Amino acid sequence: MTQDSRSGAASPPTPGLDVPRFESWLRRAHPDLAGPGELTATLMPGGRSNVTYRIAGAAQPMVLRRPPLGHVQATAHDMAREHRVISALAGTSVPVPQALALNPTADVSTGLDSPFFLMSWVPGHVLTHRGQNAGYTPGELREVSFELVRLLAELHRLDPDSVGLGDFGRPEGYLGRQLHRWGLQYDGSRSRDLPRLDLLQERLREGVPETVRSGLVHGDFRLDNALVRPTGGASPISAILDWELSSLGDTAVDIGLLGLYWEINAIVPGRAFSAVDPAAGYPSFEELLDTYGEILRTHVAHLSWYRAFAAFKLAVILEGVHFRHQAGETVGGGFESIGDYARPLAEHGLAHLSGAATS
Repeated sequence: MTQDSRSGAASPPTPGLDVPRFESWLRRAHPDLAGPGELTATLMPGGRSNVTYRIAGAAQPMVLRRPPLGHVQATAHDMAREHRVISALAGTSVPVPQALALNPTADVSTGLDSPFFLMSWVPGHVLTHRGQNAGYTPGELREVSFELVRLLAELHRLDPDSVGLGDFGRPEGYLGRQLHRWGLQYDGSRSRDLPRLDLLQERLREGVPETVRSGLVHGDFRLDNALVRPTGGASPISAILDWELSSLGDTAVDIGLLGLYWEINAIVPGRAFSAVDPAAGYPSFEELLDTYGEILRTHVAHLSWYRAFAAFKLAVILEGVHFRHQAGETVGGGFESIGDYARPLAEHGLAHLSGAATS
């Protein structure tokens, strides 16, 4: 317990955030956001990477995003990058929260030991598990699914220069740099031998395809990075979240990752990673792929490579989480079995490269 200097009352600590100190910083730096009341912060569930809090008591409901506690690798969890892209996408056909404030450097006087940014709170539900599907009809879940892939197509046909993101990345050589980057992330999180994941990385490097379409890439596009409106809304999705991995590059990497997450409950048996369930009304990934192709009038070439790369990328991300959990540096629950998923993901990626994958 910590002492709340404003009231003298004992208040439970918020991991990674000193709320009274953060409130003092907010009143100094952004008095228009502070509001008249005392602030409270609630750790939002579901994150396996950046830590997210809902802030109440300010001039408007807000969300604070910060990197994970401990073991933050270079180039990962870039707060300024995420803040920039949601600022640029405001007013486009891709819905995002409103960017409110950015603190780009670590400064303990802010109440945090890391960079962070603030964005508006957007109403909606994050569909993370199958039990949540009961709140929607099969038809509504199909509508959500097709809206999700429609928004991905809208993102990929957006002209980056038109929203001030023409210098947001270098499309040339993007796939090679991505493999190098995720290889470095993997090396930085190694705590055990994973020979099949090593083999997947080697096979990916041997067969890098030519990029067919370049544009703005989300980098982690999936159902549970979207806010789904309550039933009866004008549009089924109110915002796309989690832009920390966004860049300019090969847009097919988003398709590969969407496919991985769409079918991940079958890829990693014994754990429901996703709310996607064909029995509840969700369309197949092939249907989503057809819709995407119809909107952009294109065909995604070399899909097996992109599906395999998605499997490698997720395995590396989860190995990083496993590393932090082993060091006691994760916040919240649900991390105990994270280390079990690298091997089946590696097998799935290798199966795609060999043509043997069934999903």
